[in-house]
Amino acid sequence: MTEANVRYSREDLSEFDQIIQEKLVAARRELSFIKETLTRRNDSGTDNTASSAKVLEDGADTAEKESMNQLASRQMKFIQQLENAQVRIKNGTYGVCIGTGKLIPKDRLRAVPHTQHSIEAKMARRD
Repeated sequence: MTEANVRYSREDLSEFDQIIQEKLVAARRELSFIKETLTRRNDSGTDNTASSAKVLEDGADTAEKESMNQLASRQMKFIQQLENAQVRIKNGTYGVCIGTGKLIPKDRLRAVPHTQHSIEAKMARRD
């Protein structure tokens, strides 16, 4: 197998880097929105009334905060995966399946640019 068969060209890597950059901008914007929403929720509610409706509201608020924290955590993980993909572009290992050693198809990388597995390897892991 030649080097050309196991690596994408600079032009291809440039295309993937652009896709990743766009996804990073959108992901960081969404994370910022989530964090702002959490901050606003923490700032509100300075009124300490002891009604039963307030207790129910507090429970709903807590559940919503937990949900927002999970969203933020997933978004941070996604951002980290995208940044790791950029590192792989720079060191020349981007697009090579860590399970099979073969090139991941371009269509898959365009859809999931942070992936490190081909569909073949992903399906084999599930079995």
